[in-house]
Amino acid sequence: MARMTLSRRQALATGAAASAMLAAPSLSRAQSRPVMMHGIMSGDVAHDGAMIWGHADRDARMLVEWATTESMADATRVPALNVGPTTGHTGKFLLNDLPSDQEIFYRVRMEDLSDPTAVSEPLIGRFRTAPTGLRDIRFVWSGDTAGQGWGIDRDRGGMRTYATMRQHEPDFMIHSGDTVYADGPLEEGVALEDGTMWRNVVTPAKRKVAETLDEFRGQHLYNYLDDNVRAFNAEVPILAQWDDHEVTNNWYPAEILEDDRYTEKNVRLLAARGARAFHEMMPTRQSLEEPARVYRKVAYGPLLDIFFLDMRSYRGDNSPNRQEDGAPFLGVPQLAWLKRELTASRATWKVIASDMPIGMMVRDGETDFENMANGDGPPLGREQDIAEILSVIRAADIANTVWLTADVHYTAAHHYSPDRAVFQDFEPFWEFVSGPLHSGTFGPSEYDNTFGPEVRFAKHPEEGRANLPPSEGLQFFGLVDIDAATREMTVRLMDSGDTELWSTRLAPRLS
Repeated sequence: MARMTLSRRQALATGAAASAMLAAPSLSRAQSRPVMMHGIMSGDVAHDGAMIWGHADRDARMLVEWATTESMADATRVPALNVGPTTGHTGKFLLNDLPSDQEIFYRVRMEDLSDPTAVSEPLIGRFRTAPTGLRDIRFVWSGDTAGQGWGIDRDRGGMRTYATMRQHEPDFMIHSGDTVYADGPLEEGVALEDGTMWRNVVTPAKRKVAETLDEFRGQHLYNYLDDNVRAFNAEVPILAQWDDHEVTNNWYPAEILEDDRYTEKNVRLLAARGARAFHEMMPTRQSLEEPARVYRKVAYGPLLDIFFLDMRSYRGDNSPNRQEDGAPFLGVPQLAWLKRELTASRATWKVIASDMPIGMMVRDGETDFENMANGDGPPLGREQDIAEILSVIRAADIANTVWLTADVHYTAAHHYSPDRAVFQDFEPFWEFVSGPLHSGTFGPSEYDNTFGPEVRFAKHPEEGRANLPPSEGLQFFGLVDIDAATREMTVRLMDSGDTELWSTRLAPRLS
């Protein structure tokens, strides 16, 4: 498909602004203009609009313009938005009434509230609105950014997987969770097996676990200091969901932490702060009825609907997960929403963006489980929510569902079939796993036979090795193409060096 890209000058504008801010001598507020050192973003793109995000270094007015030409000659200015401490100096503006299937260029500036003559250098981004008719679609997905002690090492090229994904010029990215590691402080130096040092950029927020709202905000802002991330965010809309590390490892709402790193032990309070920071620092569209809500549908034309799940906010306590009458997991409203929206969808492909995999067992300690899988046998505990979804898909004859996920820090392709499963009331389907984007690499996981997963491909560290640094090259993303002519979906599992590790082409069932 034809794609437009920013000029080199425009693509590097964000990086130049941040580098200047970091390198320049200290200036008084009166001597300097506002700086957007964390770049700009778009997200939750639709056929008629998208969310625009920006961040200022002070109280400011966010000035946004958009145009259909790279020159911005036909620019339309939208009403200014004040940004200040109540939002962590971030601004989110929903651009509406845009033409469908159109390349949109947007320009963001920040005007100092105390001095209207002090205006930041403009940053320019772009996105393409979703189509209302048939056209080719390309997107990427992955998860897990800046975890396990691996932050931004500029001498090693920073977060390089983002640069690799950007080269594919995707229409959007699904960030499948663990967008930050709020529970993972960074050290300046980490000794590697080869005798070299990994040298992290470290900010005050990354020196301790996040507890205050500002500390949670700082987790996100840290990632945006990376040149590759800012360049990617300016050109590729982000569709984000969360998992556990946006708050703390393996959390559940009723948990009281037994972790000496935390002075605030109440996870429900920490989660409220983490959720607010997540939505402030990500270009998400929020529900007026439930502002912290993560689950939602993003419609991307007649070929694709994406259903984002939240497997974190509504769950019960982590446990052995063997309750015969089920266990709280997705929550009644989310489960009803998913069944209703899947049944109503008329898109060819229904992608279910899950923040955790279905058949891989993710443990929390020796006896408890973190996700739904809990060992061989019939659906028990949290598995019953998954069984209910799969049964509805079969009963309603919902065709062409594909599950995408991350979480486990390696890449894999899983085929599920009732022929191999203890629970058999479902149609065969695929689940594809990717990640990490820039974190430690682990694996492999254990599997259970409840839904009959078969591993068709997996790449992970050799046995006995864990938490491999990004410099080892085992960082992964998925690349998906949907062909408008055939409606076929091609899924590729890629690494940070842009090697295609495995692929498959899925032919849709057309009614």
